[in-house]
Parts: sequence; C-alpha cells; structure tokens
Amino acid sequence: MLPEEGHLLRIFIGEGDKQEGMPLYEWIIKQAREQGLAGATAIRGLEGFGARSRIHTAKILRLSEDLPIIVEIVDTIDKIEQFLPTIDDAIVEGLATIEKVQIRFYRGGEE
Repeated sequence: MLPEEGHLLRIFIGEGDKQEGMPLYEWIIKQAREQGLAGATAIRGLEGFGARSRIHTAKILRLSEDLPIIVEIVDTIDKIEQFLPTIDDAIVEGLATIEKVQIRFYRGGEE
C-alpha cells in the first residue's frame, strides 16, 4: 500500500551504459525490486542530449547505439532516499531527479 503523497525518482542514462555485465537500466530495476520498491519502468527515448550536449537519436540516417533511457520509480521518499546510495556509484554519466507525485491508485492483478 502506498500513501496518497509519494515521490517519483526519474533517472536519465544511456542505453549503452552497463553495470555488472548487464544494461544499467536492467540493473537499476533489479536493484529496485530487490529492495522492495513499489515499481520501476524503463522508457527508451527517441532523441535527447545530456551534459555533453551530444545528440543521441533513433533517426535512420543517424542511428544511435546509445539512445536515452529514463527509469522511473514511484514510492515513498524514505524508500527512495534509502535506494539512492545503491545506484549512485553505478551511474557514471546521467541525471537523477525527485519530485512529489499524487498516487491515485496502486493495484496488482490477481495471480
């Protein structure tokens, strides 16, 4: 059960980033699950740039092997703050933000 007021951790990384031999976004989601966070989703971006201002795009003429990835995790601020040290050293290049969110519902289907 989640409270009505929650927080969203949004992590911006590259598709080519790795940790422990797997894509970093997969590793982050695995860590989130192991630590009991409410849920996590990885989203692939079509185009973007980061701190170095280098464009990464899925356009056919400039096919990138390092498209932007956004990992979103919603939970309580306490659980997110406890999770951040786990991923901090694994993210060499990227951005993490936290914002308040209103949780309308959090349901699991029947097994």
